[in-house]
Amino acid sequence: MSEKSKNINIRIGTLVSAGKGSDPANYIKQILPYGFESFSLTFWGIVGDVDLKQMADEVNEVIADSDTVISSLAIFGNPLEEKPADLEARKGWEELIDHVKLLEADIVAGFTGRIRGEPIDKSLSKYKEVFEPLAKRAQDKGVRLAFENCDMEGTWKSGDFNIAHNPTAWEMMFDILPMDNIGLEWEPCHQMVSLIDPIPQLRKWVDKVFHVHGKDATIAWDIIKEYGIHGPKEFVWHRTPGFGDSNWADIITILRQANYKGTIDIEGFHDPVYRNELEMTGQVQGLNYLKECRGGDFVPNPE
Repeated sequence: MSEKSKNINIRIGTLVSAGKGSDPANYIKQILPYGFESFSLTFWGIVGDVDLKQMADEVNEVIADSDTVISSLAIFGNPLEEKPADLEARKGWEELIDHVKLLEADIVAGFTGRIRGEPIDKSLSKYKEVFEPLAKRAQDKGVRLAFENCDMEGTWKSGDFNIAHNPTAWEMMFDILPMDNIGLEWEPCHQMVSLIDPIPQLRKWVDKVFHVHGKDATIAWDIIKEYGIHGPKEFVWHRTPGFGDSNWADIITILRQANYKGTIDIEGFHDPVYRNELEMTGQVQGLNYLKECRGGDFVPNPE
């Protein structure tokens, strides 16, 4: 690790798909020269028959001669119910917990899941039943669990994937399962979609933030004022950092003041403009923007 990297206490990286049919090592090899400092390897729904040890060996080989790190493994499914895919999601949490240290990372992230079609409070007992043994399994291995704050179009009253999208739910979750290795995978975008101001929220919850997704939002207040949030016009868009409404210098300041030494990994493929052929253009712009918000290149103090 270079002297410069030793002084980067918040790395800027991106998400990389690791599920069946993807080739995370090859993808990382192609985009590593752009300056990404970390990668979060993600699975949608299940891990399936992916050989995690082989994947770890291939990824480690690609990043071996760089200062880049793997920040986390993540799985986004519903581990609280009993359909085959749900049971596979639960198994996926176990597998990622058991293998994440092969990548010299200590975070497994994802959705909590929820009882489909029911209010959030109806999922809490099942949440504890499923995640208490998972959290203890992780604790024994020195691993932390981080729940993403995406609502997946769910509400307090009903949804399909995740209860961890509202601060009242966080209070209930951390109260019913008060373990130090359970926290949040936070991003401003998902809160802004609900018209929550992310800055005071982050200031309050920062000690529970284990991982940050680099995704922003643009809120069209003019549309809200004229048409409301239930009309035919879109009023909010997910954005790559640098193209949305958030002041990431403020976000990084709050993280640093709380001694956060993790990563901010850009969650791409959502921006309405910088997508498809402009995907990596937007991501690299977001990468460089976040590095500037971090303070630019490290400059040593004079002796």
